[in-house]
Amino acid sequence: MRRRAAGRADGRPSTPALLLVAGAALLAGLPAAPAAAAPAPDGAPDGRPVQITVDRLEPRTVVPGSPIEVSGTLVNDSTETWSDLSVRVQRGDVLTTRDALVGELADPSEATTVTAPFLEVPGDLEPGRSLSFDYTTTADVLQLTADGVYPVLVNLNGTREDGGPERVGQLSTHVVVGPPLPTARTSVAWLWPITDRPHRDATGRFADDDLAGEVADGGRLDRVVRVVEQLPTVPGADPAETDPAVPVTLAVDPALLEELSLMAAGPYTVGDDDGTGTADAGELLDRLRAVAGEHPVVALPYADVDADALVATGQSAVVTRSLPGTAEGTAQQPADDGGALTPADPTAGSTDGAAGTGAGAAIVREVLGVAPRTDLAWAAGGALSGPTLDTLQAGGVDIVVLSDEGLSDGEQAVGAGGAPAAARSSQHAASGDVTTLVADSRLTGIVAEATPDSGVGRLTEQRYLAELGALSRQLAAREAGTQQTVLVAPPRAVDPDPAVVTAMMADTVSQPWLAAVPVDALTTGPEVATGDLVASTAVLPAEGMTEIAETSRVRDDFAAAVVGDPDTVLAGYDAAIARTGSAEWRGDDEGFAAAAADLRDTVAHLRAQVTLLSPVDGTYSLASSDAPLVLTVQNDLPFAVEVRLELRTRGNVGLTTDDIGVTTLQPSSRTPLQVPAHVRQSGGFAVSARLTTPGGGPLGEAVTMQVKSTAYGWITLGITFGAAALLALLFLRRAVRFVLKRRRGEPEDQSPLDAAVPPTRSPV
Repeated sequence: MRRRAAGRADGRPSTPALLLVAGAALLAGLPAAPAAAAPAPDGAPDGRPVQITVDRLEPRTVVPGSPIEVSGTLVNDSTETWSDLSVRVQRGDVLTTRDALVGELADPSEATTVTAPFLEVPGDLEPGRSLSFDYTTTADVLQLTADGVYPVLVNLNGTREDGGPERVGQLSTHVVVGPPLPTARTSVAWLWPITDRPHRDATGRFADDDLAGEVADGGRLDRVVRVVEQLPTVPGADPAETDPAVPVTLAVDPALLEELSLMAAGPYTVGDDDGTGTADAGELLDRLRAVAGEHPVVALPYADVDADALVATGQSAVVTRSLPGTAEGTAQQPADDGGALTPADPTAGSTDGAAGTGAGAAIVREVLGVAPRTDLAWAAGGALSGPTLDTLQAGGVDIVVLSDEGLSDGEQAVGAGGAPAAARSSQHAASGDVTTLVADSRLTGIVAEATPDSGVGRLTEQRYLAELGALSRQLAAREAGTQQTVLVAPPRAVDPDPAVVTAMMADTVSQPWLAAVPVDALTTGPEVATGDLVASTAVLPAEGMTEIAETSRVRDDFAAAVVGDPDTVLAGYDAAIARTGSAEWRGDDEGFAAAAADLRDTVAHLRAQVTLLSPVDGTYSLASSDAPLVLTVQNDLPFAVEVRLELRTRGNVGLTTDDIGVTTLQPSSRTPLQVPAHVRQSGGFAVSARLTTPGGGPLGEAVTMQVKSTAYGWITLGITFGAAALLALLFLRRAVRFVLKRRRGEPEDQSPLDAAVPPTRSPV
């Protein structure tokens, strides 16, 4: 049964805002003796007139006898002036399991088990104004004697004009109490994303200059890198050097590195304008190289493709071509000086010099100067399907990172039921078990909340410590030597407040009950069963995925026409498909639809670059019945392709053509094709001609033309020769009769010309 706050004016239970509950330090309070004050006016997020923010809460781990300091700011969001201000801290009952902490956060208590005295805050608080406050107490005063996590409340009292004292503000958080010399430590690993949504269209040109803002001072990617740069260091093997105290594993998107490299090389264009991010992109790449040289690096699939959405629509090959851990992972963007797509040289061979790895790994090596890990795949959104897991495994993936929410019994990996957390599990795939690392979704959510504009930065860190503190308290109750591992994997588009998130990472080495480990160390840690895979509910829209599937079908058909290695030749188009299928488009349906339409048009243009040329006047003439029909084909592509020619005559009467089979067109060339034609009669014929791939896919536009023939066909010749033969027979018959009559002495027939002709009479 929960107790009400002492001295509450209206007698209603306090309900602190969830965001403030989830990140606070020592906060709470009750009015000294408000008997029947009027309800507080709306203002702060919890409905109270004064908003409390905490900037300082020390120490992060409380031990018996230690002082506790809380300082922050009071902001009056109401229209009243508040005087006689006083603040105090109070705590609730100790929480010794993570389940208890989860319950407390879902239904916060009034934290009235022990209360410290009120301390005056000098000055009146007028509307819209702010005051700073400092509060100091001790662990002994709050009776923080047992190890565990304690709910605390910062309670602010004040008096309005003509009113009595009442609670005007409150803020909830938790403090962690631990032993000075813990017997066990919780190992924490961080997987940190270096990703962004694609900023190039399907041709490879920049569609916007938003990335310039991301890499500029204060931009999101600038802050993402700064988090890692600001981590504490320890002495290295060389006394003159230092090493990071926290081994953060960086998960890098090769497509993002391509974009940054193109920007840094400068100048680059965005539409008709010059891009503005050259200097900042170059500086960010230098900083990335520095941190990549000190921390483990994992290469994500090219463009961080939405593997689940692609596999679900039958596009497993698209996923495979994006993977960095297989030679089949060929997706990358060749570029000319303007950043436009340029098909690669088909004779160049593999895009990667290291056996067994793909283009993504080569990009990371070239840009950052480090060899990335390629056997680990981090599922976008923390979930994937069984068929997707099979595809990843076939593409060189041995380890997958999932969220506990992506597994039917994932809570077993994050300390549910009082059991130790174990970030290692396994899932069965087509070729055997795949090691599964389970990221803690509650910690992921806390890091996501630590944004520059959250206003509760220090309290967000305190919530992070409370979660880990509850896990560590569970561990202390276990048998000595029991291990506990936790994986923190923030969202891809994490928007961090560097001071807060760096402090979270640093806590793993500064707090005696925590230990910082690399992600790789989790693969040999304790293992727990986590049930079956749970399908992701956040996938790309079906309409756009249908466009990608159709475009991929066109790509595969065209690949069969390429002379040489089609995966090398079409690497840029594969990169375009991957960028369109990026998981970074989740939640941006409009942007995804535009990218899918652009991809469709770009691949259609690929087909249009191989076409038939129409005759100038639309007419071909044949001089004989067996004269060939000569057509000209133009290949504007920089690589050779094989084509078929299809000819059809209307009604198929009078003119037939032979199938000339597959013809090879050389790069950037015009090729005449001689098609054997057979004319059965003279005249004109309507002929439709078009080029196709060997598989039957259309190339270019169909051409309709007139074919005229002045030659005699066999029917006409037959009639002509027949008539001549008949005349010859008739002449021969007459000659024979004449000879026979002379031999018999018969008189010759009198010629009609010898007959008497009547005299011509004059008309007069």
